[in-house]
Amino acid sequence: MSVSAQQVVPSTQELNASQPASTGKPDVLDQLMKPEVQESLTVLVENLPKLAEMVTLLTKAYDLVQNLATDRVLIEDLKGGMEEFVKPIQEKAKDYASAAIEANDRAQADSATIGLFGLLRMLKDPQVQKTFRFAQAFLDVMAERQRRN
Repeated sequence: MSVSAQQVVPSTQELNASQPASTGKPDVLDQLMKPEVQESLTVLVENLPKLAEMVTLLTKAYDLVQNLATDRVLIEDLKGGMEEFVKPIQEKAKDYASAAIEANDRAQADSATIGLFGLLRMLKDPQVQKTFRFAQAFLDVMAERQRRN
């Protein structure tokens, strides 16, 4: 009742004979007989522990990302956090934009010429002083950076 290995495993010729002759694709066993394929398989077998570890890590990472991507509570919390972060910046930008539009409208409506004494009066304005201090500090920083380069 014993069966030998040769009786169970068909030969390459028997496998080729049982398949249609005009498939157009090389036979798997013929491919396995190529030296470069055998070398590649050897490398794969030698690196199977590393590959298994990498696949395990990738699977865990995939599961984590999948869980995070489908977690509605987390998505809503992230969305709320981003809105809390962006809202003050958005309000500030709107405030500056509306101030710039209003200033442009006033400048277009006023056609008066600003003379030397008008400039001297403007120099006393705290906002003008603040702007000049900022401009001077900005120019100093730019000059320092240019000297470093």
